[in-house]
Amino acid sequence: MAGYALAKYKFYGRDFILVAFLATLMIPLEIIMIPIFVVIRSLGMINSLWGIIIPPAATPTGVFLIRQYLLGVPDELIEAARIDGASEWRLFWTIIVPLAKPVISVLAIFSFMWRWNDFLWPLIVISDPQKYTIQLAISNFMGEYNVDWPSLLAMSVIAMIPVLIVFLIFQRQLVKGIVTTGLKE
Repeated sequence: MAGYALAKYKFYGRDFILVAFLATLMIPLEIIMIPIFVVIRSLGMINSLWGIIIPPAATPTGVFLIRQYLLGVPDELIEAARIDGASEWRLFWTIIVPLAKPVISVLAIFSFMWRWNDFLWPLIVISDPQKYTIQLAISNFMGEYNVDWPSLLAMSVIAMIPVLIVFLIFQRQLVKGIVTTGLKE
């Protein structure tokens, strides 16, 4: 929604908000990790799956990616829907979201891959070995002085399967997004 607002609404401070979003990309995760942890702890999400999922759910990368894609959507299409009496919510859900399916698919694939392969944040949030993510579980195959290479590599292959499944589910939308990105009106 933020990407849509930054692409299609004209309001005071829009460019400043976009620059602020982009500036947050330059802040390393290690700097903001402690404040995010404090918030997650105060919300009671430590040692839970929600504590891993919610903090990185809305990324500036996603906002920027969706904004750039929606800049290519003609304003006339949105104006025609408004003239026909569509509310802003209906316009968003029936016009914009279907048009943005390719970029949403790309963002879904990237987000899933980033979260699935994340190691540091789950290591900080989860302390119960029964709730470890697969990346944390894989790290248990490495001891202080030895590595169980066959098990480590087998688990690494198994860890790739969900990412491959997500890619195969969104593959058609991904290809459509790549094909239509370079088209002009």
